[in-house]
Amino acid sequence: MNKFPAITLSDFTHRNSPQIKISFPYNKELVNLVKSISGARWSASNKCWYIALNKNNLNKLINALQPHTRIINQVSISTNNIPTNGYTFSETEKQQLNQFWKWLKTRRYSASTIKVYFGFVKNLIYHLNGKKNIQEITNSDIEHYIYEVLVNKKNVAVSTQRQFIGAIKAFKQFLPQVAYQADLLVRPKKSNFLPTVLSYEEVILLIRKTKNLKHRAAIIMLYSCGLRISELLNLKLADIDIFRKQVIIKQGKGRKDRIVVLSHAALPIIGNYLQTYEPKTYFIENPNGGKYSAESIRAIIKRNAKAAGIKKRVTPHTLRHSYATHLLEQGVDVRYIQELLGHARTETTMIYTHVTRKDLKKIESPLDKIVSDYQQNKNKIEKK
Repeated sequence: MNKFPAITLSDFTHRNSPQIKISFPYNKELVNLVKSISGARWSASNKCWYIALNKNNLNKLINALQPHTRIINQVSISTNNIPTNGYTFSETEKQQLNQFWKWLKTRRYSASTIKVYFGFVKNLIYHLNGKKNIQEITNSDIEHYIYEVLVNKKNVAVSTQRQFIGAIKAFKQFLPQVAYQADLLVRPKKSNFLPTVLSYEEVILLIRKTKNLKHRAAIIMLYSCGLRISELLNLKLADIDIFRKQVIIKQGKGRKDRIVVLSHAALPIIGNYLQTYEPKTYFIENPNGGKYSAESIRAIIKRNAKAAGIKKRVTPHTLRHSYATHLLEQGVDVRYIQELLGHARTETTMIYTHVTRKDLKKIESPLDKIVSDYQQNKNKIEKK
């Protein structure tokens, strides 16, 4: 039985350098164990332990921690010499996985997609545990993995299963010699969820309850410009034109640039924030001058939404959904909203037409009609 709670190892950037984040529920003995590992440090800004991202340090962590606790390894680097719960990838598997990583990079997949696709393929190979080599993987092996691991064991979301199929299809393109037929792998139908949208009053409440000036500026920028969280974190001061009230979003999703409107009402707070904190490169920076972390932004929004008494689940993307929906309610054409959001297809933007209140307010419930007619007839009878 494991003595300590499970530890998650994942890669992230700290002080502009790649690091391994060491995450676990607080445990005094485990803290002392991690502290004893040479090179491990504590980050006050990210509230986690970390160590420089390389194969030697990953091996060092696994060797030191594995005897005491379960390790959830999400680090996306070369698998050379990385033991995984007693199973070590063969030299051929290491070579093909590393080549797959390079192939994804040369095809210019985004960093997050590379991490996800590489992880899926690596986990599938680990699951087979050396029972067959990569080129012998069949459609039956993949279907069995989906059923046993993704659906039954992990109960992943439909979107995650779709990503897994995408990763396996990409691997077939990289290595055509594999036995499975990619065209027979079917992605499950997308789940259609209506986005969570804040009311105008809830947006104001959220901003008012956010007392920290930097946090308030971040929330205002997310909502007033409809930014994705990655776009906020990558936003540089040089891309903000205060005088023209424009923000240039460079290389957003799909590697596209776009221009969004900077809110006139946001200028005093943004100006105050810039004068007070004096960021050097990025609009939002951590105390050491590097990029702010996505986890910190999510935690800030969650904490202040709770303080504002908002019962909905509020995330950075909730603010983007709210921005788009409110534009629709103000009568802005869907095609303009599509450009502002950076959507490749109009169909993606059209989901907001299902949650706008403008047209719904015009629809009368049948119950209201019945009660109204009944009341009118009742009044007529009483007058007689």
